[in-house]
Amino acid sequence: MRLAAPQETLRIIGRYGLHPKKKYGQNFLISEDVVYGILDAAGVTKEDCVLEIGPGIGTMTGYLSEAAREVVCVEIDRSLAKIHEETLADCPNVTVRYEDVLKTDLQEIAESANGGKPMKVVANLPYYVTTPILMELLKKIELFESITVMVQKEVAARVCAAPGSKDCGAITYAVQYYAEPEVMLRVPPSSFIPRPEVDSCVLRLTAYKEPPVKADEELMFALIRAAFNQRRKTLANALANGLDYHGKKISRGAAAAAITSLGLPETVRGERLSLAEFAALADRVRFDIN
Repeated sequence: MRLAAPQETLRIIGRYGLHPKKKYGQNFLISEDVVYGILDAAGVTKEDCVLEIGPGIGTMTGYLSEAAREVVCVEIDRSLAKIHEETLADCPNVTVRYEDVLKTDLQEIAESANGGKPMKVVANLPYYVTTPILMELLKKIELFESITVMVQKEVAARVCAAPGSKDCGAITYAVQYYAEPEVMLRVPPSSFIPRPEVDSCVLRLTAYKEPPVKADEELMFALIRAAFNQRRKTLANALANGLDYHGKKISRGAAAAAITSLGLPETVRGERLSLAEFAALADRVRFDIN
């Protein structure tokens, strides 16, 4: 069943008395052009096992079923199961798991559905929980060949930002450590029912075989979080006031010495550092945290 048309989506909504739930950020896609754009961006083929997060009423799922070998959907809203019985009736290669993806065993899905080989992720992410889901996927990046997601335009800008730009944030470094991000498609509010209040983008994250920098990953991200939790402060002050690494702290003097040892000014702010500089900083401060 092809649902990527307003009349089909409205028919399903009317037939089942469906009221999109704000708590789940439900906005149903009604543009076939966008659907095909997502499929092209994800590069789905008959060789692929696709993990779809948040299938909604099954709009994208039907197209994924035709394009992929197997599709595993994770949907938090169990009340959509009855609708899926109709909309996915002709999709024998689709399995829907009614779970919170943040509590789902993604390793088990990769093993049972794809023999442990990397899957491709396709998702129209609820805006309220975009960052937690992205971070959960990135922490398990070895399970995925690529991650193609619909996100709020502002999130896409932060993910793809360059260090020193106004959009740069902690998520910039987190994503760019694990994957190469690229905006593939811009999507207007008119592509959804109900219309969101913001523009969207389709973002593709292509997993790196190896991270672009060598780093103590846990410590580096602790530094990044501290830097951006107080981004108006200098990096030295932000680390002295905000770094908590397994209950350990760093003095302002030690932080400043480590920063200047990299050839950076003592007054530099965290957003000015590159990923490689944060990696080097983690190496420098290792023995100064106590």
